Amino acid sequence: MEYVPRERVRILTVALSLVSLALVFAAAGGRVPRSAVPAAPEWVLETIPHVNAAISATAIVTIAAGWRWIRRGKIAHHRRAMLASFGLFASFLVLYLYRLVATGGPQPFPGPDTIYRFVYLPTLAIHILLAIVCVPLVYHALLLAFAYPVEELARTSHAKAGRIAASLWLISFSLGIVVYLLLHGVY
Repeated sequence: MEYVPRERVRILTVALSLVSLALVFAAAGGRVPRSAVPAAPEWVLETIPHVNAAISATAIVTIAAGWRWIRRGKIAHHRRAMLASFGLFASFLVLYLYRLVATGGPQPFPGPDTIYRFVYLPTLAIHILLAIVCVPLVYHALLLAFAYPVEELARTSHAKAGRIAASLWLISFSLGIVVYLLLHGVY
């Protein structure tokens, strides 16, 4: 069943990617006023990074499972795993953006300057870069899956975009957990 018109996949990929990235950059850059989101108790804001770390770990499992299932030809299992991965990513993003806006921006690194410069910043930079590159790839693979029946999907770039997206997604989520540990575990 076709949920997305085939001729709209490219334009929807671009539009969704631009909107998603603009929201992230606006929130991270402090361009969204705190009044744009409802106020939450401090304990809720403090809990969000822990929830997002759990979401990231779960997404790593669902992405890996989806990859494994498609290699074994279990298309229905693959589809469920990748839709779950996308749902986890969307949940992560909503919570992350909410916390960014509600707190006024990213939290400062609490550790020593040497770790900040040579471990935290490079890890964060790679995590962010991979996430940025991953966004259009994930949208493209997802929209293709909604635009073509399974029998025709092999004639599209779904598999190639999906392999690249899954690889980058796994690394980005893993590095996100490292960033979380540096912010909330080690320091």
